[in-house]
Amino acid sequence: MKKYWFLMILPAFFLASCAPAERENPFFSDYDTPFGVPPFDKIENAHFEPAILESILQQEAEIQAIIDNTAPPTFENTIEALEYSGEILGNVLRVFYNFNSSLTSPEIQQIAQEMSPKLSNHSDNIRLNLDLYERVKAVYEQKDDLGLNEEQMRLLTETHKGFVRSGADLPADKQERLREINSELSSLTLQFGQNVLGETNAFTMVVDNEEDLAGLPDSAIEGAAELAAAEGLEGKWVFTLHNPSVMPFLYNADNRELRKKMQQAHINRGNNDNEFNNREILAKISNLRLERANMMGYNNHAAFSLEETMAGNIETVMNFVDEVWDPAIALAKEEARLLQDMIDADGYDFSLEQWDWRYYAERVRREQYDLDEQEVRQYFELNTVRDGIFMIVDKLWGLQFVERPDVPKYHKDVQVFEVLEADGSHVGILYMDFHPRDSKRGGAWMSSYRSQRVDRDGRFIHPVITIVCNFSPPTSTRPALLTYDEMTTFFHEFGHALHGLLSDLHYPSLAGTYVVRDFVELPSQIMENWANEPEVMKTFALHYETGEPMPESLMNRIVESAHFNQGFATVEFLMSTYLDMEYHTITELFDEGILDEASKIVEEQTIEKYGMIPEIHYRWASTNFNHIFSGGYAAGYYSYLWSGLLDADAYEAFRETGDVYDQETARSFRENILERGNIKDAMEMYVDFRGREPAIEPLLRQRGLLRD
Repeated sequence: MKKYWFLMILPAFFLASCAPAERENPFFSDYDTPFGVPPFDKIENAHFEPAILESILQQEAEIQAIIDNTAPPTFENTIEALEYSGEILGNVLRVFYNFNSSLTSPEIQQIAQEMSPKLSNHSDNIRLNLDLYERVKAVYEQKDDLGLNEEQMRLLTETHKGFVRSGADLPADKQERLREINSELSSLTLQFGQNVLGETNAFTMVVDNEEDLAGLPDSAIEGAAELAAAEGLEGKWVFTLHNPSVMPFLYNADNRELRKKMQQAHINRGNNDNEFNNREILAKISNLRLERANMMGYNNHAAFSLEETMAGNIETVMNFVDEVWDPAIALAKEEARLLQDMIDADGYDFSLEQWDWRYYAERVRREQYDLDEQEVRQYFELNTVRDGIFMIVDKLWGLQFVERPDVPKYHKDVQVFEVLEADGSHVGILYMDFHPRDSKRGGAWMSSYRSQRVDRDGRFIHPVITIVCNFSPPTSTRPALLTYDEMTTFFHEFGHALHGLLSDLHYPSLAGTYVVRDFVELPSQIMENWANEPEVMKTFALHYETGEPMPESLMNRIVESAHFNQGFATVEFLMSTYLDMEYHTITELFDEGILDEASKIVEEQTIEKYGMIPEIHYRWASTNFNHIFSGGYAAGYYSYLWSGLLDADAYEAFRETGDVYDQETARSFRENILERGNIKDAMEMYVDFRGREPAIEPLLRQRGLLRD
């Protein structure tokens, strides 16, 4: 998952000097570190608020200088000047928002709540500044006569469009209300995510009867015992809602009641009557988004949001999702019958429930494919998988990775690598943060501490990228062994990292992963194909103790089981996709009297509308759906599937050559996709690579949904 931290500001270049007192704050000095990475060893929480407030003032001065320029508006003195304003603010926020996700604390969360409305107001002060907009519009109206190159023209059109879509053409009274909406949304979406993390950290299930551990793998038991010991509960076992704890429990624990307890706790995060309740928050977010969309002339938020995507509109998205839903739900119903048959064969008198599905699916996997997740993960030691990814990227693009212990880190567990071209020239810095902790939100994502750009003096600024995950941690007796899903997630996030690292554009707001939402997942999801390629897997799937390659028989079983449980996986995802669209296609506000019940109403009507089966729950229930209520995927969760359409079709280009490392295809993918950011329409870039628009058949085949 790619996080968009900086939509509230424009990436920028800082020109103002700092007063002596400001120099004590590391954000107001040049970073005296290897490669100019943030000086994590010097940054303290107390530095953030004054740095944010001062850098806002500095960018305001830069904006005012653009407005006060007596020369006629030009691309250079208006569009470029705006693009290069506020570098310090961008530097501060990149560190701050990354910390708020991966190294948070009550202090950081409090700063975030206090700064969020101020940052929203600052963004509005730029985008709703009539004098600034008039200069931008003046340049835009003469765009065809300016002799701009492709990237300059793209920057001009995107900048102008950004002002229009931010409300610059609205009358003053509506602009004032828009400011209020944006400020409230910034606070509510922040609080939503903090609540999910808070409830995730607050829950523990203590097991004191060893019999209740039946079915669990040794690694899960050992990890739970170590966690219990750390909490002063020696002789007991503690399980949490972090993925490396909850998922092994749901897949393996024989105790059905405890599985139910874990599953219900997981899906009800944010839905309990405590300080982490998100029910009213999400309803208010939905209402505010609808009000803003109406103000901008759209029927609903989805119509407004999807206008800036590859899909382009609600109808295209829904037709695409429906085309996948029909075969997926049919397959899921077959799978449900298979699991119910197993329950009946065991002599039990109960119907398959949501807390049973993963457990019985894992049993079927073992029996039909002789495939045990615990056997598989012995071949996916974290650092060996990492080195395998390095090898694959070397074969595709010649990239080299050198660990740099001299580079400052924000946490002791983080790994840092310098990325080099085949000729040894510097590409960028890559941070990798792998394991869960209380200060880190759940999931996996890529972000940046510095995006690629060319500065005003013509210097190429190399990126500093980070990928953050929540993989199974090591224990006292064994290293970090990844599940198959964790292994593919590693490949996924590494694809995002490549998109940021290999960017080769001039302007930061167009570079790297600053692309439309339903295109950004293409570089990440295509990497998963190499993770699943047998001839590739044998190079990195090595037993963590013996170093022996994964036996061919086991690899064949993995390949044979590739389509197993895909009905469940696809339906679970699509249920949340439909849920996302239900919230963002509403055309009437939720009444104040039902805000607390809105999530229940929407979830129930979504289930009824699409004929969902009760044995499968939403992948993300409303109250913990960070993607749409705290991330950037509102009316955009479908984009993972849309990007699946792209990645399956794009990988076919490699397969068609007979060589998954084909150099010409790899070069074309780098030059037309990875390097080009948002230099043109996403479909145009895809056609530049593939020679045609994507076909849906590879996606359906990939998921086992294309029936003969």
